[in-house]
Parts: sequence; C-alpha cells; structure tokens
Amino acid sequence: MDQLLYASEVLVNGLMTGVMYSLVALGFVLIFKASGVFNYAQGVLALFAALTLVGIQQGQVPFAHLINAITGSHISSFGWTVPSLLAILLTALVMVGLAILIETLVLKHLVGQEPIIMFMATIGLAYFLEGLGDIMWGADVKTLDVGLPQGISETAEAWTAALTGYGFFIDRLDIWATVIAALLVAALVAFSQYTKQGRAMRAVADDHQAALSVGISLRFIWVMVWSIAGFVALVAGIMWGTKSGVQFSLSLIALKALPVLMLGGFTSIPGAIVGGLIIGVGEKLFEFYVGPLVGGATEAWFAYVLALIFLVFRPQGLFGERIIERV
Repeated sequence: MDQLLYASEVLVNGLMTGVMYSLVALGFVLIFKASGVFNYAQGVLALFAALTLVGIQQGQVPFAHLINAITGSHISSFGWTVPSLLAILLTALVMVGLAILIETLVLKHLVGQEPIIMFMATIGLAYFLEGLGDIMWGADVKTLDVGLPQGISETAEAWTAALTGYGFFIDRLDIWATVIAALLVAALVAFSQYTKQGRAMRAVADDHQAALSVGISLRFIWVMVWSIAGFVALVAGIMWGTKSGVQFSLSLIALKALPVLMLGGFTSIPGAIVGGLIIGVGEKLFEFYVGPLVGGATEAWFAYVLALIFLVFRPQGLFGERIIERV
C-alpha cells in the first residue's frame, strides 16, 4: 500500500514536471507551424527573456561589463528596482522588438529557402543570443522572484491526505505552472483555429510562395509568431528561472523539449502538452521503479529512448499530421 501511495505522489510530481517541459515545447510548435522549421533557438529565447527580466527588475545597466571595460568606469545599476508586473510587461516588449529584428535581419532574406537553411539560421541565432545575453546582463547565476508562491502546498497536502490518508508533497510553483500552461494552451488553440491570423499562419507553413500569392504578409506572420513564441519563452523562463535560478544551462531545456515534440507532434499545440505529460510522468515512474535496479540516473536518457521508439512506429507523433509526398 505504501509503495502505491509513493508511486501516486511520483506520478503527480511527474505531471507537474511534464507541464514545465510543455511550456518550452509550445514555442517550438508555434515556430514550426508558421515556417515548417525546428527553431533551435527557442531554449535560448527562454534564457534571454529570463535574463532580461531579472536585469530590468534589478535596474541593471545593460552592457555594464562592456561599458566598464571600455571606459574604465564601475557602473552596474541605475539605483532603482522595477515592480515585477511592470518588469514582465517591459520584457514582453523587448521580446516583440527582438522578433521584429529577427524578421528584418534574418528571416526576410530566407523566403523560399530550403528548411535546412532556416534551421541552420536558428542555430546561429541561438549562439548569437546566448552571447548577447552574456554581454548584456553578465554570466553569473541570478535569482528570479516575480512573486509566485513556492514551497510545499499545505492545501494540496491536506486534500491528498483526506483522500488517500497520505499527504502528497507538491510544489506550489508547479501548481501555478499547470494553471498557466492550461490557459496558454486554450488561448493558443483558439487563436490557431478560429482567427484569420491563425489560419494565415498555417497557410504560411504549407507554402511561403503560395501564401504570398494570395496576399498574406509573410513578414507580418513571422513577426507575430516569433513575438508569441517570445512571450511563451518568457513564461517558460519565469517558471524555470524561479525554480532553478537563471543560468546559462537554462537554454538546455530545449533538448528535453525535443522528445516532447516527437511524442506530441511538431504541429500540434495540445500535442505539446500531452507529450510533456507523458515524458514527465514516464521519466519519474521509470526512475522510481527501474532506477534502483540499474544504478539510477535514468531521467537523463529515458525521454530520448521513448522518443526513439515513437520515431520507429509513429514518426509524426500522437497528434502530428501524416505527411505524404508524391514523386
């Protein structure tokens, strides 16, 4: 009985972890639906957004290290702090500005190019943004606090104790992440399916030139989609940065989002959530039951093995579209 209760707690925490993975995967799905390209830079977008949010919150001077090195000065901050809500809004505006720059300097020159060319461009963009974030805000580990509750939820512990006789230890931050992810998914699905811009986004993904020929502004769609992906990256950056600190390893969460996309499908917004939940629950339960038998550390590779199995038997994922090419 105790083993079953412990497994139930592991399952619940796996669901919460899966939601965190899904927040990152959502950004990948949005870019893929608009361009048909896997955006390697999405994880770095989450890092850059989190770095910018902390910098604005703390009133840090951008490029302070560079300015000090050139001028010999010792400036570091403006001497004030910015409220969390205002800092989030300002960071969102920065991400929109970044989307405009990406479209103007990179994407508009790649219209009609092969997907591999655009994929390589996102790799270069990822390393550029990582270096830019380092120069702008510094490479030290930062603490991010936007007022989200953290720690074990006494309410969840009391409810689970009443239902099962055993109180589950659930982080309040994970509960908030679940609620926010559910709202994001609902909004993004509604936008994609029921708005003119959402339909135009899908048309652009199918064929750039055909979309241009019927009057769809490719540049507007790309700016819009990269702006939304930047906002999703900001939300993911807030959650992951609050949980583990804002550090450059944060960009590596993109690697865990890849198997999530393989399971859910690269073109499905709900699939990103379902794939994240499967990965989160699967790796936690696998570590709980099998980990002790093989020496542990199974969470580092379980997701990729599961994704490999899906690639063999269902390469389009659970919710992805089957693509048939006639030659």
